[in-house]
Amino acid sequence: MMDGAMARKKVKKIKITLKRSTIGRLKVQKATARALGLRKLNQSVVQADTPVIRGMVNRISHLVEVENV
Repeated sequence: MMDGAMARKKVKKIKITLKRSTIGRLKVQKATARALGLRKLNQSVVQADTPVIRGMVNRISHLVEVENV
């Protein structure tokens, strides 16, 4: 039998930083930034590197900076 820790895959993470303001942006873009956990300028969050998160980042790619962790 495999140990529980060995059975799990190591999840890749990405660091997302809000570099541009959401003031004057579309409601959808503001909501996406909030859903990612970004509220203040230059705030960073670490999220799992999943297709869902990548899609959200892609929607506001002009506002954020992404780096692998």
